[in-house]
Amino acid sequence: MKAIILCAGFGKRMKPYTNTYQKSMIPIHGKPLLEYILSGISSAGLKDFIIVVGYRKDQIIDYFQEGDKWGINIDYIEQKDLNGTGGALLICEDLIKNDHFFLTWGDILVQYKVYKEVIDIFNTESQNFVLVANETEDPYRGAAVYHENDYCTNIIEKPPLGKSRSNLNNSGVFVFSQDIFQVLKMLKPSKRGEIELVEAINYGIQYKKWKIRMIKTKFRGDFGNIAVYEQLSKEKNWLDILLT
Repeated sequence: MKAIILCAGFGKRMKPYTNTYQKSMIPIHGKPLLEYILSGISSAGLKDFIIVVGYRKDQIIDYFQEGDKWGINIDYIEQKDLNGTGGALLICEDLIKNDHFFLTWGDILVQYKVYKEVIDIFNTESQNFVLVANETEDPYRGAAVYHENDYCTNIIEKPPLGKSRSNLNNSGVFVFSQDIFQVLKMLKPSKRGEIELVEAINYGIQYKKWKIRMIKTKFRGDFGNIAVYEQLSKEKNWLDILLT
């Protein structure tokens, strides 16, 4: 199974750091964020990666090259039109040869055991779709995840502050079947001018009867949030949590 990591965006919310760095390459405790993500995913057994690059792409390519230093293989593809996560995913379609693939954002970090749990559940339960959600006070910055038992029933992008009836947030870690590509091709750009992955997930749930297996986690390092990054830069105890 290939793992796709989305690392093309400008990282506007992370200025002034992204004036110098690609968001996924912002250093934290001696390593770029993306190195932690690659290490975590590879520890779950995935060794073939596609990294979607764009803004300051050379920082990523020059640092990781083909991945030999980490015992992995990396292919790069450039997202020239920054038209959302769904658009980034669509340009990877021809590189996906298996029925399923792993996907995550280049600015989100979860405990390494979560990556392993995602792969284990996919393998042992034969799930076509897996989604990770993290507990939060209010998911207004991300996407609220609603569920029944262990399955996602709805996901709402950036709900108004204080209006969500769920305290679960989309963590940006998934396994998808190739069916996702067909739905993404049907979608029109949102008001933001983007092809929205969340919209594709909801369409699949409502009209294609997809069963989206959900996993909960408590720790999620959101490096698209400057306050979170600066707090984690000051602390080191979360590094131990990361490896547990």
